[in-house]
Amino acid sequence: MQWIRRHYPFDTHQTVNIFCEIGPLVAMFLVNGIHGIAAGTWALIITTIAALITSVVVLGRPPVVPFVAGAVSIVFGTLTLVTGDAMWVQIKVTLFNALVAAMLAIGLRTGHNFFRFVFGETFHYSPEGWDKLTRNMAWFFLGTAIINEAVRLGFEHAHFHALNRLFTGIDIWILFKLFFVMPMTALFMWWQMRLLQRYRLPKPQPVRVPATHA
Repeated sequence: MQWIRRHYPFDTHQTVNIFCEIGPLVAMFLVNGIHGIAAGTWALIITTIAALITSVVVLGRPPVVPFVAGAVSIVFGTLTLVTGDAMWVQIKVTLFNALVAAMLAIGLRTGHNFFRFVFGETFHYSPEGWDKLTRNMAWFFLGTAIINEAVRLGFEHAHFHALNRLFTGIDIWILFKLFFVMPMTALFMWWQMRLLQRYRLPKPQPVRVPATHA
């Protein structure tokens, strides 16, 4: 237990905040890769509802990221189900990540730091730390949008046999997401959390109002 406390920098409140924000996205990503977009969409909906309830009970506010990403995912997932074309769910990643990168960059330039707004009441870092996190995340989202589109277009018409099955472009894209993007995302987020510790501020203490005696 002492080892965990030394190496895991977040308390219970902060851990709930993290899982409520990114948990539904991870669930959708995993289930979509294994069972397809329909199951992935249902996983997103169910875990988003669970995250909403947990976040409201523990943190007193709804999670932001899952609702934005969930709405986009459901729209593009529905287009894939209706048209039978997996291109929609693939290009969703490109559009969403590029949009997030632009939003983070614009917020940084205008002084409206998104991460500070979402996590500022739970995590306490200096303005320089929040700005550095936002800048790094903007570049990360832009990079993943470009890589996603390169893989989608590069393997769009791919067909090859391996392990006694036929792999298509969508199979390669899913494998790429599962075994490259997810580990790289986890590693990048771990690096950002370690980096932010340099800018950590003491937790504000509640102001005690002295009791008045009549």
